[in-house]
Amino acid sequence: MDIQTLYYVLAGILILVGVAGTVLPALPGLPLVFGGMLLAAWAGGFEQVGVAMLVLLGLLTVLSLGIDFLATAMGAKRVGASRLALVGAVVGTVVGLFFGPIGLLTGPFVGALVGELIHGREVRQATRVGFGTWLGILVGTVLKIGLAFAMLGLFAFAWFF
Repeated sequence: MDIQTLYYVLAGILILVGVAGTVLPALPGLPLVFGGMLLAAWAGGFEQVGVAMLVLLGLLTVLSLGIDFLATAMGAKRVGASRLALVGAVVGTVVGLFFGPIGLLTGPFVGALVGELIHGREVRQATRVGFGTWLGILVGTVLKIGLAFAMLGLFAFAWFF
């Protein structure tokens, strides 16, 4: 195997891990996708994918980071979440990784709920905050998945056309 093929294989792995990272919170999803695309473009001498497309893909990557933060913050703020709820949502998401898809879906909710209860909120308000925080994370994840596929589509278009 020549070195260029190795670069392409590594780029593909980065892209696949990055796509998984749009759902798995422990991985920086779209930055990994972008890194893989940048590596593939570099390995191809920037002949198929040029600088302008890479700048666009980079801007979409930066946008994804903002979306991730804003969607969660807006969902939490809308329902009056405390800092403990946000910390709980992050911890719940990480713990949820160990419980598969159900854990990924319920972990942020349970974490935010527990954070609010520790903060001293009533169960009803804590449940509302848990749901709002969870919904913000879910919306952010859906938007990141959409951006990942948009980036893949743009990259493929630039590569083949």
